[in-house]
Amino acid sequence: MTHTHIAGSLHADYSGIQPQWLQWPEDLNALDAKLWPRGTHRDDEGRVVVGGSTLEDLVAEHGSPSYFIDEADFRSRCADFREAFPGWKIFYAAKSLLTRTIARWVAEEGLNLDVTTMGEMRIALAGGMPAERLGFHGNNKSDEEIVFALEQGVGRIIVDSFHEIERIEAHCEAGGHKARVMVRVTTGVEAHTHEYIATAHEDQKFGLSITGGQALAGLVRCHHSPHMELEGIHSHSGSQIFETMGFEVAIRRTLKLAHQFKTATGVELPALDLGGGFGIAYTEADTPKPTGEIAEAFEEMIAHECRAFGLRRPELSIEPGRAISGPAGVAVYTVGTVKAVELEGNKTRTYVSVDGGMSDNIRPALYAAEYSAVLAGRTSDAEPVLCRVVGKHCEGGDILIRSVFLPGDIRIGDLIAVPGSGAYARSMASNYNQVPRPPVVGIKDGTSSVLLRRETLDDLMRLDVGE
Repeated sequence: MTHTHIAGSLHADYSGIQPQWLQWPEDLNALDAKLWPRGTHRDDEGRVVVGGSTLEDLVAEHGSPSYFIDEADFRSRCADFREAFPGWKIFYAAKSLLTRTIARWVAEEGLNLDVTTMGEMRIALAGGMPAERLGFHGNNKSDEEIVFALEQGVGRIIVDSFHEIERIEAHCEAGGHKARVMVRVTTGVEAHTHEYIATAHEDQKFGLSITGGQALAGLVRCHHSPHMELEGIHSHSGSQIFETMGFEVAIRRTLKLAHQFKTATGVELPALDLGGGFGIAYTEADTPKPTGEIAEAFEEMIAHECRAFGLRRPELSIEPGRAISGPAGVAVYTVGTVKAVELEGNKTRTYVSVDGGMSDNIRPALYAAEYSAVLAGRTSDAEPVLCRVVGKHCEGGDILIRSVFLPGDIRIGDLIAVPGSGAYARSMASNYNQVPRPPVVGIKDGTSSVLLRRETLDDLMRLDVGE
């Protein structure tokens, strides 16, 4: 293997296979604070401590792989949004991570909850979230889900199509209900994120188009319906967004639409929901904005556009999910195999295989999401090597971390901790290759409690009713 002399040290040459954003680590044992739950550190023995417990001890108790959620960190991020956006309605996006306990945390922190399915509604209600604090999303709500939401008194239903308006009206008439609704619109914003998580451009499944005129027509239709109480406009620009520019365009276009609605009906819409999508740090290259800075920018944009269109400031809502649950969670895996692979140009990549994979985190395979990792049970003075952390599944694309520097003495039995795993890992998990899903474990002040137990092979066998 060739080597180059960098900053006084002898380093392997990874040019051409090392992504530009991944920098040679000054200290492999350091923990970048922006990636981890607040207060995470290494103890005197070099073990990573989260929520007052070492990950090594947590794995000894709960097994590997596991997701660990720092309750204090989760609650503190709820508080960050509540305090940065006073007077706003904050809806935690349940799709990022939801259990009955998490629904209780959200309710106790004074936030509302954004749900998209019957399952999420049922879990939220079972966790103690009042129905009137739920917002019900979805581009293809079933009749059963609509009826359930109406019967429970869900606080707002975000309508997504004219067919849905008709169905809500029919169920309201049949059951004697009146639905509080918002109309989801597509603003045409091209958020700088992956195509699969950009949700405000025209060519996608969500919402009614402002440009095509369907959004205004939908608002007017709901306004005149005897079975609906129209709250206002809902928009969502996408996920993992770091820039506020996309939100600025969305604010301008939604408030222009509100002005058009006022011109058409003489009525000023009372509410505007700007959705979520606030990015978090998964790697050292990610630079999310502080919550307070986002809030300040939003307030300035809204005040400017309200003045421009002659509108009163509406009741405002946002829907953070990943920004709350993501940094609070850490996934931990155990190394099972280490393999150095020789590449062209006399370069080597080290493949580190762990006991999880794409079944417990599909995001890297689905849309090339990047993550970081460190050794959780010890420190090391070994030279860094460029690694690819892969899973145990029968797919070449079963990659958890495409590029990360880990110590050259990494070995079988080591624990690898992956920060930023609280959002969308467990909620998108599967049983691919008939692998049971890991548990979700809450940690606080040195104690742990299981929020979702580990699936077993017996669980999978019970689902199979064949002979």
